[in-house]
Amino acid sequence: MPEVNIKEYEKRCQELLEDDEVRFAGLLDEFGKLLAGGYNKDIDPKLTKEQHDAVCKELAARVEKRKKYDTELGRVKYSASRREHVVIMSFPIYEKVIMIVAEPNVNMDRLAFRIIEKLGSQWDEFFGK
Repeated sequence: MPEVNIKEYEKRCQELLEDDEVRFAGLLDEFGKLLAGGYNKDIDPKLTKEQHDAVCKELAARVEKRKKYDTELGRVKYSASRREHVVIMSFPIYEKVIMIVAEPNVNMDRLAFRIIEKLGSQWDEFFGK
């Protein structure tokens, strides 16, 4: 399995944070530990650090559980949940995951395609290349 370059993903997370609809962009390990990225500096996170850490752990665990059916259904490209106050999205990257927290009114599919374009070559098959 290829190793994820943390410095490269720090740069990509910062690029994702330039999108007005993105509140948080972070690279998490398989246990939910933040490796790169963070909140947009102008945003109220809505969660305490402890709550945010718990959400990250939970998201990483869900991403891992979804791999169970990769053989039958194919790999997950992204997953999203729309809440009243935010949208939370996950993009598996090998054994890691990009977590995005976006504004609640975002068009999830459009944002997902913008994010996937910025994530790089491992997503080419998503676009049929």
